[in-house]
Amino acid sequence: MKDKIHLQKDIEMKKVLIIFDGEHFSKGAFDFACHMNETNQILLVGLFLPSVDYTDVMLYYIGGMAGPLYPLSLETDTAAIANNVEKFKQLCLKNNTEYRVHTEIIGTILEGIKKETRYADLLIIGEELFYNNLGSSSQEVYLKDTMHRAECPVIVVPETYSFPNSLIFAYDGSQSSVYAIKQFINLFPEMLTLKALIVYSSPKNDDIPDIDYMEEFAARHLKDLTFFKLDTDPEKYFNTWMMDRGSALLVTGSYGRSSLSEIFKKNFVTDVIKDHKLPVFITHL
Repeated sequence: MKDKIHLQKDIEMKKVLIIFDGEHFSKGAFDFACHMNETNQILLVGLFLPSVDYTDVMLYYIGGMAGPLYPLSLETDTAAIANNVEKFKQLCLKNNTEYRVHTEIIGTILEGIKKETRYADLLIIGEELFYNNLGSSSQEVYLKDTMHRAECPVIVVPETYSFPNSLIFAYDGSQSSVYAIKQFINLFPEMLTLKALIVYSSPKNDDIPDIDYMEEFAARHLKDLTFFKLDTDPEKYFNTWMMDRGSALLVTGSYGRSSLSEIFKKNFVTDVIKDHKLPVFITHL
């Protein structure tokens, strides 16, 4: 018979996962986690990944390809990771944040991230630094694939930003957009008093879908709530509109592979992230 393990905490804590790769240490991501901890204590788990996927490197050499694939040696990479682990520990102690350190993954980097997120409430990624050593196109692939594979909600943050004082919920009446709102409400009860805008974007002369149902639900949780119809094509103009929202946080459903139907096209989230101005909360079913 297996041993039973009984753990008891005086307060409910969320497990928040934060990713660092190679020598990159995202101050933006760490600051967001610390701000969360100031309001409600969290367990912050630092996942320290290599600067490249060495599984791919091995396949490269096994396939008989010649020449170095990446300029960084494994030895140098290991030293950089060790430095970041120590920095993480010291900052967690300084900020009175309970922490764990994870440095070993089985399989590819993306397989490791998928497993880690399965056992986390939230993943925070500092998007500007996340694998930016691989070049912009490869970095974008890693970021998209990470968000597609993540089995928990993700917050993507720039390196320089003001902590949100308002919330923007991208809504189109789909299951995915409503699910994202529910997930955010469950994860961030301390932020539900902020000014909140549920925005529906469409160039058509139509109404906000299921607004009565949405009002019945959302107004029970969001204390300062407004509905807004943006009469523009979100694929072209949503990002421009978002840039005028000040210190906001965008909440949206699935990233990229269009489960936000035809109303919120995949590029609108991409553009907001690429502008490095606002945190974005993303989740999928």
